[in-house]
Amino acid sequence: MSLQHTLETAATALLALSDESVFYGFSKGYNDIARDKDKNGGGLYCVGEVVFNTAMTGYQEILTDPSYHSQIIVFTQPHIGNVGATSLDEEADKIFSRGMVARKISDHYSNWRATQSLPTYLKQRQMIAIDGIDTRKLTRHLRQQGALNGCIMVLPPPVAADETQRADAAKKAIAYAQEFSGLGGAMLAENASTTQSFEWDTCEWQQSGDKYKAAGEAQRRVTILDCGVKKNILCALTERGCHVTVLPYTADYQMLKASNPDGVLISNGPGDPEPCENARTLVRQLMNDNIPLFGLCLGHQIVASALGAKTEKMKFGHHGANHPVQEQKSGHVFITSQNHGFAVQTDSLPPQVRVTYRSLFDGTLQGIAADHPPLITFQGHPEASPGPKDAAVLFNQFVGLIDQHKQAHAQA
Repeated sequence: MSLQHTLETAATALLALSDESVFYGFSKGYNDIARDKDKNGGGLYCVGEVVFNTAMTGYQEILTDPSYHSQIIVFTQPHIGNVGATSLDEEADKIFSRGMVARKISDHYSNWRATQSLPTYLKQRQMIAIDGIDTRKLTRHLRQQGALNGCIMVLPPPVAADETQRADAAKKAIAYAQEFSGLGGAMLAENASTTQSFEWDTCEWQQSGDKYKAAGEAQRRVTILDCGVKKNILCALTERGCHVTVLPYTADYQMLKASNPDGVLISNGPGDPEPCENARTLVRQLMNDNIPLFGLCLGHQIVASALGAKTEKMKFGHHGANHPVQEQKSGHVFITSQNHGFAVQTDSLPPQVRVTYRSLFDGTLQGIAADHPPLITFQGHPEASPGPKDAAVLFNQFVGLIDQHKQAHAQA
């Protein structure tokens, strides 16, 4: 009997891709089949775009990153869950990714901050997960074919034990994957955004005292258009003396101006930038007012498209915490955290815009800047949650841009 056949007969879950590839494994997340048996006639499943993430740490920050809305994450790190889970490491108040795939999801953990195991955390948040997958084979497949739509299906005991029923379940899962519309043209930023505006006054985490730092006196006001913002982006700004106001994606120009911003950040978020016309219109109005702008990830794409640039879907995107990005002016290389499936086409940028950063993996555009209107953007996640802190200097640059603009106005 082959190893593959042995795995199939023991499987409690499967991952099916839209190209009809099927991988068998074990359910390690939410599996309350009795409660959700109506979802597929006796099973439990999730669908999304399947992408691989090369980060070695920070799985909890990745799972709760709103930019992963409607995606199934394949972790290339073979052991996930070794340090357990804690609510302190969440980037949002819920999990936005659709599902999780790993070689091994650990039931045991060892970390002084952890409060529960990762499988327990996933079950409490109704997150479907599968392990026992050959993630090296799966990742190579996604690199060759590009990001594919997929379906993770939890197999009820009668289905898992019967070869014919397993084959029928795999066919159903393939059909669900093929029916998923994908992320191209998907407007997801509004779904990942807050519905109510709020103020933020918490600084970055400090290990000493096991708590977040208290905010000092704010010297500048920053308003964030929330397209799916991460908690630690807010903390990074507060840490640098900013009073932070977060507005929902649906905010209009009058609502944003009422927050009296010295600068505006267009946040990270999920989906295709092309349908984000509300945000693009708002950015153009801010440009007319000459208000300093900072675009991050999806926000980078929105700002660039507001300037007239075009965006495109990438083959398999950038997802990980080890991506080298080069600053064009100095040649300095940052190792960065990335999570995006769309990119701005460099040759579509208007002449007044400078290219500031490029990926050393594939040469794609990673950042732009302009003087009129004053703006900077970055395709990655400089708050380093998870990932290295190399690019955190971008927050300093944004604060400097605001201060320079305020000083110029004061002297005028």
